Amino acid sequence: MGIGDKTNNRADELSGGQKQRVGIARALMQEPEIMLADEPVASLDPVLAHSIMGRLKQITQEDGITVLCSLHFLDLVQQYGDSVIALNNGRLVFQGRPDEIDDRRFKEIYGKDAERIG
Repeated sequence: MGIGDKTNNRADELSGGQKQRVGIARALMQEPEIMLADEPVASLDPVLAHSIMGRLKQITQEDGITVLCSLHFLDLVQQYGDSVIALNNGRLVFQGRPDEIDDRRFKEIYGKDAERIG
């Protein structure tokens, strides 16, 4: 996970990204078939967010572990996801591949007044 040099640090000395990686490492120690990641990058800067999401993607590819990830940022979904289920007010509004989410579907997922950032 890239934090081997932090093994002797206290948890309160770790950055947000390092704490996220510790959480992933702890989960992997249990040799799961499925990992649930609820907003694993919500409070991280973009560089750390991509690092964590890249590692989760790597886990699926190299270790064969299914990762179910709850994300609110569509760019991360489209870059790292293989399959998407989108809910709006608890209602299924989309199920398919990330590349199928065009501007119309984006508004179905986030609401008619939603605007893409970036």
